[in-house]
Amino acid sequence: MALTALDAKTALIVVDLQKGIIGSRFIHAIGPIVDRTVELISAFRKHRLPIVLVNVAGVAPGRTERQRQHASVLSEDFTDFIPQIDRQPDDIVVTKRTWGAFASTDLDRQLKSRGVTQVVITGVATGTGVESTARQAYEQGFNVTLAIDAMTDARTEAHEYSINQIFPRLGETGTAHDVMQLLASRSE
Repeated sequence: MALTALDAKTALIVVDLQKGIIGSRFIHAIGPIVDRTVELISAFRKHRLPIVLVNVAGVAPGRTERQRQHASVLSEDFTDFIPQIDRQPDDIVVTKRTWGAFASTDLDRQLKSRGVTQVVITGVATGTGVESTARQAYEQGFNVTLAIDAMTDARTEAHEYSINQIFPRLGETGTAHDVMQLLASRSE
Protein backbone atom coordinates (compact mmCIF):
# COMPACT_ATOMS: atom_id res chain seq x y z
CA MET A 1 0.00 0.00 0.00
CA ALA A 2 1.46 3.28 -1.13
CA LEU A 3 -1.01 6.11 -0.67
CA THR A 4 1.00 9.32 -0.86
CA ALA A 5 -1.28 12.27 -1.66
CA LEU A 6 -4.72 13.55 -2.52
CA ASP A 7 -5.08 16.34 -5.05
CA ALA A 8 -6.88 19.54 -4.03
CA LYS A 9 -9.86 18.48 -6.14
CA THR A 10 -10.42 14.82 -5.41
CA ALA A 11 -13.80 13.13 -5.87
CA LEU A 12 -15.09 9.98 -4.18
CA ILE A 13 -16.71 7.44 -6.52
CA VAL A 14 -18.98 4.86 -4.84
CA VAL A 15 -19.72 1.96 -7.20
CA ASP A 16 -22.97 -0.05 -7.10
CA LEU A 17 -23.89 0.14 -3.41
CA GLN A 18 -27.53 -0.24 -4.34
CA LYS A 19 -30.49 -2.29 -3.15
CA GLY A 20 -30.46 -4.72 -6.08
CA ILE A 21 -26.85 -5.76 -5.45
CA ILE A 22 -26.14 -5.30 -1.75
CA GLY A 23 -27.81 -8.61 -0.84
CA SER A 24 -25.50 -10.61 -3.10
CA ARG A 25 -23.00 -13.08 -1.72
CA PHE A 26 -19.58 -11.45 -1.24
CA ILE A 27 -16.27 -12.74 0.10
CA HIS A 28 -16.24 -10.09 2.84
CA ALA A 29 -19.16 -9.09 5.03
CA ILE A 30 -20.84 -6.16 3.32
CA GLY A 31 -21.56 -4.28 6.58
CA PRO A 32 -17.96 -3.14 7.20
CA ILE A 33 -17.56 -2.27 3.49
CA VAL A 34 -20.62 -0.03 3.72
CA ASP A 35 -19.45 1.45 7.06
CA ARG A 36 -16.05 2.42 5.64
CA THR A 37 -17.66 3.90 2.55
CA VAL A 38 -20.07 5.92 4.69
CA GLU A 39 -17.10 7.23 6.71
CA LEU A 40 -15.40 8.27 3.47
CA ILE A 41 -18.57 9.96 2.23
CA SER A 42 -18.79 11.90 5.49
CA ALA A 43 -15.13 12.97 5.27
CA PHE A 44 -15.48 14.08 1.64
CA ARG A 45 -18.65 16.04 2.47
CA LYS A 46 -16.89 17.70 5.42
CA HIS A 47 -14.20 18.90 3.00
CA ARG A 48 -16.80 19.87 0.37
CA LEU A 49 -15.37 17.48 -2.17
CA PRO A 50 -17.53 15.84 -4.87
CA ILE A 51 -19.29 12.55 -4.20
CA VAL A 52 -20.21 10.37 -7.17
CA LEU A 53 -22.84 7.70 -6.58
CA VAL A 54 -22.88 5.08 -9.32
CA ASN A 55 -25.61 2.52 -9.85
CA VAL A 56 -26.09 -0.07 -12.55
CA ALA A 57 -29.38 -0.51 -14.39
CA GLY A 58 -28.65 -3.27 -16.88
CA VAL A 59 -25.90 -4.76 -18.97
CA ALA A 60 -24.05 -3.83 -22.10
CA PRO A 61 -25.37 -5.40 -25.30
CA GLY A 62 -23.62 -8.25 -27.02
CA ARG A 63 -23.24 -11.99 -26.66
CA THR A 64 -21.20 -13.58 -23.90
CA GLU A 65 -20.32 -17.16 -23.07
CA ARG A 66 -21.50 -16.80 -19.50
CA GLN A 67 -25.03 -16.09 -18.44
CA ARG A 68 -25.37 -12.46 -17.46
CA GLN A 69 -26.38 -11.39 -14.02
CA HIS A 70 -29.17 -8.84 -13.83
CA ALA A 71 -30.08 -9.38 -17.49
CA SER A 72 -33.73 -10.09 -16.73
CA VAL A 73 -36.34 -7.59 -15.60
CA LEU A 74 -35.01 -5.66 -12.61
CA SER A 75 -37.02 -5.10 -9.45
CA GLU A 76 -38.54 -1.66 -9.01
CA ASP A 77 -35.99 -0.65 -6.35
CA PHE A 78 -32.97 -2.41 -7.93
CA THR A 79 -31.10 0.85 -8.69
CA ASP A 80 -32.00 2.63 -5.44
CA PHE A 81 -28.95 3.47 -3.36
CA ILE A 82 -28.81 1.87 0.06
CA PRO A 83 -30.12 4.24 2.78
CA GLN A 84 -26.77 4.42 4.58
CA ILE A 85 -25.34 6.36 1.60
CA ASP A 86 -27.69 9.25 2.49
CA ARG A 87 -27.80 10.68 -1.02
CA GLN A 88 -27.66 14.48 -1.04
CA PRO A 89 -28.93 16.88 -3.73
CA ASP A 90 -25.40 17.94 -4.73
CA ASP A 91 -24.12 14.35 -5.15
CA ILE A 92 -23.32 13.41 -8.73
CA VAL A 93 -25.44 10.41 -9.72
CA VAL A 94 -24.40 8.20 -12.61
CA THR A 95 -26.48 5.31 -13.90
CA LYS A 96 -24.52 2.88 -16.03
CA ARG A 97 -25.29 -0.16 -18.15
CA THR A 98 -21.68 -1.28 -18.38
CA TRP A 99 -19.12 -2.39 -15.79
CA GLY A 100 -17.29 0.94 -15.63
CA ALA A 101 -18.80 4.28 -14.67
CA PHE A 102 -17.12 6.30 -17.45
CA ALA A 103 -17.70 4.31 -20.67
CA SER A 104 -21.33 5.11 -21.40
CA THR A 105 -21.94 8.15 -19.18
CA ASP A 106 -20.94 11.79 -18.92
CA LEU A 107 -18.95 11.26 -15.71
CA ASP A 108 -15.66 12.42 -17.26
CA ARG A 109 -17.24 15.71 -18.32
CA GLN A 110 -18.93 16.22 -14.95
CA LEU A 111 -15.73 15.68 -12.99
CA LYS A 112 -13.51 17.76 -15.26
CA SER A 113 -16.02 20.64 -15.26
CA ARG A 114 -15.59 20.70 -11.46
CA GLY A 115 -11.80 20.73 -11.76
CA VAL A 116 -11.41 17.19 -10.37
CA THR A 117 -7.98 15.66 -11.04
CA GLN A 118 -8.11 12.63 -8.73
CA VAL A 119 -10.69 10.00 -7.78
CA VAL A 120 -10.95 7.65 -4.81
CA ILE A 121 -12.97 4.55 -5.65
CA THR A 122 -14.93 2.18 -3.38
CA GLY A 123 -17.77 -0.31 -3.86
CA VAL A 124 -18.61 -3.61 -5.50
CA ALA A 125 -17.55 -5.68 -7.24
CA THR A 126 -13.77 -5.31 -7.02
CA GLY A 127 -12.99 -7.22 -10.23
CA THR A 128 -15.76 -5.73 -12.38
CA GLY A 129 -17.41 -2.41 -11.46
CA VAL A 130 -14.58 -1.07 -9.32
CA GLU A 131 -11.74 -2.24 -11.57
CA SER A 132 -13.45 -1.09 -14.77
CA THR A 133 -14.16 2.31 -13.27
CA ALA A 134 -10.54 2.58 -12.10
CA ARG A 135 -9.21 1.60 -15.54
CA GLN A 136 -11.46 4.13 -17.27
CA ALA A 137 -10.55 6.91 -14.79
CA TYR A 138 -6.86 6.21 -15.36
CA GLU A 139 -7.37 6.26 -19.14
CA GLN A 140 -9.16 9.63 -18.84
CA GLY A 141 -6.14 11.10 -17.05
CA PHE A 142 -7.30 11.09 -13.44
CA ASN A 143 -5.01 10.17 -10.57
CA VAL A 144 -6.62 7.05 -9.11
CA THR A 145 -6.75 5.91 -5.49
CA LEU A 146 -8.44 2.71 -4.41
CA ALA A 147 -9.69 2.25 -0.84
CA ILE A 148 -9.13 -1.49 -0.82
CA ASP A 149 -10.84 -2.18 2.51
CA ALA A 150 -14.01 -0.48 1.24
CA MET A 151 -14.62 -2.92 -1.62
CA THR A 152 -15.41 -6.59 -2.10
CA ASP A 153 -16.31 -9.14 -4.73
CA ALA A 154 -18.18 -12.42 -4.99
CA ARG A 155 -14.97 -14.11 -6.18
CA THR A 156 -11.84 -14.28 -4.05
CA GLU A 157 -9.53 -14.69 -7.04
CA ALA A 158 -10.97 -11.65 -8.83
CA HIS A 159 -10.73 -9.48 -5.70
CA GLU A 160 -7.13 -10.51 -4.95
CA TYR A 161 -5.99 -10.22 -8.58
CA SER A 162 -7.40 -6.71 -8.91
CA ILE A 163 -5.85 -5.53 -5.64
CA ASN A 164 -2.45 -7.16 -6.11
CA GLN A 165 -1.91 -7.01 -9.87
CA ILE A 166 -4.13 -4.39 -11.49
CA PHE A 167 -4.64 -1.57 -9.00
CA PRO A 168 -0.93 -0.82 -8.41
CA ARG A 169 -0.64 -0.27 -12.18
CA LEU A 170 -3.57 2.17 -12.23
CA GLY A 171 -2.85 4.27 -9.18
CA GLU A 172 -2.30 4.08 -5.46
CA THR A 173 -3.95 1.80 -2.93
CA GLY A 174 -4.63 2.28 0.74
CA THR A 175 -7.29 1.90 3.37
CA ALA A 176 -10.28 4.15 3.95
CA HIS A 177 -8.49 5.30 7.10
CA ASP A 178 -5.41 6.26 5.04
CA VAL A 179 -7.59 8.38 2.76
CA MET A 180 -9.33 10.04 5.72
CA GLN A 181 -5.96 10.81 7.35
CA LEU A 182 -4.81 12.57 4.19
CA LEU A 183 -8.06 14.54 4.12
CA ALA A 184 -7.70 15.46 7.80
CA SER A 185 -4.13 16.65 7.28
CA ARG A 186 -5.48 19.39 4.97
CA SER A 187 -7.15 21.06 7.94
CA GLU A 188 -4.03 21.18 10.08
